[in-house]
Amino acid sequence: MSAIEAEQTATTTVTVKATGHVRRELDEHEFEFTFEGDTLGEFLDAFFAEYGCEEMLLAETEDEETANGWADYPGEPPGRWERNPEGERTRAFARVLVNGKFNELLDGFGTELEDGDRVALTYPFMFCL
Repeated sequence: MSAIEAEQTATTTVTVKATGHVRRELDEHEFEFTFEGDTLGEFLDAFFAEYGCEEMLLAETEDEETANGWADYPGEPPGRWERNPEGERTRAFARVLVNGKFNELLDGFGTELEDGDRVALTYPFMFCL
């Protein structure tokens, strides 16, 4: 096998942590997952192919990624607030984190992953009257 072929078939093993609806769907909250590649986007493609759940986490439209009722904040909110890039939208309230940081604060779905990294897939339970 050539070096190029070896690089193309390289795998990464991460710890997946699931909360809320994702945990209920998967019926477990933490496990290791090995996939071909080394980016968050490659992880998500492989994970969704094996477990589904894509519709729980990813939004296809702007309406699916935003929620009615967000409070208006006077002025600029503190901290760093960025929207996911086009094509990397998460549903309202759903989040993808790498080692505890929101993916949009890293390199989005291009974030590089290494063996042992933690990827959290969160879609919390919500109940409002």
